[in-house]
Amino acid sequence: MSKNEISGGEAIVRALENEGVEYLFGISGGSVIPIFDAIVTTKTKIKMVLTRHEQGATHMADGYARATGKPGVVLVTSGPGATNALTGMMTAHMDSVPMVVMTGQSIRPMLGKDAFQEADIFGMAMPVVKHSYLVRETNDIPRIFHEAFHISASGRPGPVLIDIPKDVSAGVCSQDARADMDLPGYKPQVPPDHEAIMQMAEALSKSRRPVLLVGHGALISGAAAQVRAFAEKMNAPVMTTFLGKGAFPETHALSLGWPGMHGTAYANKALCECDLVMSIGCRFDDRILGRQDLFCQKAVKLHVDIDPAEIGKMIQPDVHCVGDAREVIEELTKHVGRLNTEEWVEHLANYKKNFPLKYRKTGGLKMQHVIDELYRMTQGRAVVVTDVGQHQMWAGQFYRTDYPDNWISSGGAGTMGFGVPAAVGAQFGRPNDLVVCISGDGGFQMMNQELTTAVIHKLPIKFFVMNNHYLGMVRQWQELFYEDRKSGVDLEGNPDFVKMAEAYGMKGFNLKRPGDVKRILKKALDYNEGPCLVNAEVEKTDNVFPMVPAGKPLEDMLIARPRHKLDKPTGST
Repeated sequence: MSKNEISGGEAIVRALENEGVEYLFGISGGSVIPIFDAIVTTKTKIKMVLTRHEQGATHMADGYARATGKPGVVLVTSGPGATNALTGMMTAHMDSVPMVVMTGQSIRPMLGKDAFQEADIFGMAMPVVKHSYLVRETNDIPRIFHEAFHISASGRPGPVLIDIPKDVSAGVCSQDARADMDLPGYKPQVPPDHEAIMQMAEALSKSRRPVLLVGHGALISGAAAQVRAFAEKMNAPVMTTFLGKGAFPETHALSLGWPGMHGTAYANKALCECDLVMSIGCRFDDRILGRQDLFCQKAVKLHVDIDPAEIGKMIQPDVHCVGDAREVIEELTKHVGRLNTEEWVEHLANYKKNFPLKYRKTGGLKMQHVIDELYRMTQGRAVVVTDVGQHQMWAGQFYRTDYPDNWISSGGAGTMGFGVPAAVGAQFGRPNDLVVCISGDGGFQMMNQELTTAVIHKLPIKFFVMNNHYLGMVRQWQELFYEDRKSGVDLEGNPDFVKMAEAYGMKGFNLKRPGDVKRILKKALDYNEGPCLVNAEVEKTDNVFPMVPAGKPLEDMLIARPRHKLDKPTGST
C-alpha cells in the first residue's frame, strides 16, 4: 500500500474515531478479524469491550446510548454472530435508541452461495433498523460510516446496520477519511409549523382540565427544562410515559407519574376526566391507550412528534405539529399563559391522596419494599436500569425519577435479559454515577454471563435480583385471567445467585427478611471495589396493581385483585 492507502479495517477505525466513539461492544470472529487487527495496529484510543454474547453487546451499546445520548457501537461477526444481535437491534429500534451495529460478512464472491457463516443480515434486520448498508467497496467505508452515525442520531434516532464483507475490510482504502455524506432525500427534521403552534396555544387557553403526556421523545430532544417551564407557566398537570420518566420531575407537585396498564391510578383517572390531552414526544402506544376507540373520547387531542409517521397512527389528533419537541415547546411557551386549572389540580391532588401507590408492610419480603428503600437510601439519584417483568413495573412505580436519562428500561420490545448488559453499558457511559440494575430471576438468567464484563472492568454496579422463582408477570395473568392454571412459569431449579456471583468474582448478599432490607442495602451501596449482587428472596405470588387489562379502556382499571372472575384479555400482555 502507498502512503495514501490504508486497509479497510484501519479506515473503519479512523471513521469511528472521527465520530468520537469511546467504546466498541462486541465479540470477535473470522469475518471481522481485519477490523479487530486494525484496533491493535492503529493503536486507537477506542476501547474494545469484549462481551460474552452478541445480544449482550447490543444491550450494552443500548444502555450506553440511553445514559449518554451518544450512539452505542457494536462489532460482531457474521452468521450467528449477526443474528444474535437482532434482538438488541429490535429493542433499540422500538425505543428510538441511536446505535451503529457492524457485522462481518462472507467475502463478496461468496454472497448468496451459502458460504460458511453467511447470513443475509441486511434482509433480516430490515424491519428492525432505521437503515442498513452492505459495504461493497472499501473506498465507500468513510462515507458510509459518516452517514450511518448521522442517520442513527438525527431526527428520530434508531439503530443502523453496516454489513461488511471480509474482503472489504481486508481491502485497500484510498478515500479521504472524512468523506462527505450523500443523503439527498434524508430530511429528518423540519421547522415547526407556526400555524399549528398557534392553534395549540388557542386550544390550551380554552382548557380547564388539561394533562400533558410527555414521552421518551422529550428526553431524546433534551426538552426536560422546557417541558417543566411550559407546565409551570400554565399550571398544567404532567404525566410521563414509562420511558419518559425523568422528562418531568416525579416529585413535582404537578406530576401524576406514568399512565397506562400498570401506571398510577391518578394518572389514568386524569386521562379519563381531562378535557385536553397534549402528547409531547409520545407515540400513543397501546400500553397507554387501553382501548384505542375509547381513549379520552371527550378530550381535545394535541400531538407533537418529530416523526410524521406517528401522527394519526394510533390516535387522530385535533391539532398536530411535526418537529423537535424542544423547539416546539420553547415556541409554544411564548404563546400560553396561566390556565384556570386550580380546581382541576386540587381534584387530582385528592386522587393522589385517595389512590396512592402502596404495598402491604406485613408478611414476607416484597419487591416494592426493596425498591422503595433503595429509592430512599440513594435519594432518587441513581441511574436505574431494569429488566422486564413485575419488578420492572414496581421499579417504575416506587423509584421516582427526577432527572433526565436516569431511567433505562426496555419498553416497546419488552426484552427479557436487557437489564444486566444495559447496566454495564450505562456504567461505561457514566463512570462517576451510581448505577443500579433491578432484574427478575427470569430475565437475569438470560444474560447473566455479562456479569463477567462488569467484573473484568471493575464496574461498581449494584445488581438486584428480585427472586420470586416465577416468571411473575405471566403467572399474574394466568392467575387473573386463566383461573390460576400455571403453565411454563415455575422457575424451579434456580441456582444460588450469591454463589453464582462469587463464582464470577463478585461480592454477593442474600436478603430474605423485611427487617434486613436497610442493612443489606447499605452493605451493597457501600461496596465499590467492583460489582456486587443482592439476591432478594421475595414473595412468590404478589401481583402488580393498578392494572388495566389488555384491550380494556382505562376506566376498567383494577386497583386491587378483583373478587369476580375476569374475562380473558383481548390485547397483548
